[in-house]
Amino acid sequence: MYDDTCRFLAENFSADFASWLLGESIALTELKPSELSLDPIRADALILLQSDNTVLHLEFQTRPDKDIPFRMLDYRVRVYRKYPDKAMQQVVIYLQPSGSGLVRQTRFVMQRTQHEFDVICLWEQPTELFLQYPGLIPFAALGRSDSEIALRQASEVIDGITDSTIRANLSAASAILAGIRLEDEIIYRILRRDVMQESSVYRSIFAEGEEKKQREIALNLLREGLSIVTIARATGLTIEQVQQLQQQLNESASS
Repeated sequence: MYDDTCRFLAENFSADFASWLLGESIALTELKPSELSLDPIRADALILLQSDNTVLHLEFQTRPDKDIPFRMLDYRVRVYRKYPDKAMQQVVIYLQPSGSGLVRQTRFVMQRTQHEFDVICLWEQPTELFLQYPGLIPFAALGRSDSEIALRQASEVIDGITDSTIRANLSAASAILAGIRLEDEIIYRILRRDVMQESSVYRSIFAEGEEKKQREIALNLLREGLSIVTIARATGLTIEQVQQLQQQLNESASS
């Protein structure tokens, strides 16, 4: 759910992310992982945006992950193979406070090879930063200020947005991400549930979350050796969807 929300924000407010992370407001379009021959299972949390000259690679993480440094190198090499003349900015953004040293790792090192990338811990960032750009408002409650106060500030800014669709989507995204730090009772006291439910992102994220859960169940059942027809009946996925998951597992096992 958090991955889907961050992806929605990055893809629909790419200029705001460019202003934040690249220092200039430029239009960015999605670069699909399939263009880089990336395994779809591994690419769930991957966000790649590109302009004519630059690729912005984002990884949003709720928890520390020891595999992040190698993944950064892996993605950098794949992008270089496809677009050798494009600059690439790679940023790992940690959403949830952690004392683990893994969230401080900014490089991959092995014999005669070293690769560096950027890391941002949202709980260390000033709330005011996120309130400057519409697409960053939903991160306000995750900044270094008191989360409840920050969410109230975010709500006030959102209420001032005249476009009802943008207002509903940002309200929904703010509620979802605030759930990392705040209880639902506090969130829904500040943000109007009826406005959020009008949001296409609210409906689609929860629908996608349910489908993703069924896909994870199907993958586990495939590993247990159950038949495709049985798995389709048990999960509600189509036979074609289960077959695609089976193909992904086979390709992953052979690579």
